[in-house]
Amino acid sequence: MASSKAVGAGGAAGTPVAIELDKLSLEQLKAVKEQADAEVNLLQDSLTNIRSATARLDNASNALNDLSLRPQGKKMLVPLTASLYVPGTLDDADKVLVDVGTGYFIEVGSLCLIS
Repeated sequence: MASSKAVGAGGAAGTPVAIELDKLSLEQLKAVKEQADAEVNLLQDSLTNIRSATARLDNASNALNDLSLRPQGKKMLVPLTASLYVPGTLDDADKVLVDVGTGYFIEVGSLCLIS
């Protein structure tokens, strides 16, 4: 009968260690399953966050492309929050501020559009 093996973390300096699953008790197998489930959930959450960030980046890119096509002096609504807009006038579409989160803004030129 061949033994089942899994690789787990726990060796020196994070080196993977082989675990013989057929020699583990039921409680130990449950712990290995729970750890694997937790790791899968963490990876799924990370993937969801990456997809969300990608969608926001695409939206920002589309907005910058649209903004660069508008004439100087164009009146528009400027978003201050997700639900609060104020009237404004486009002064220079070549230099805009982009909110990158947590109160940080980056000045982006029209030649630096995200693709």
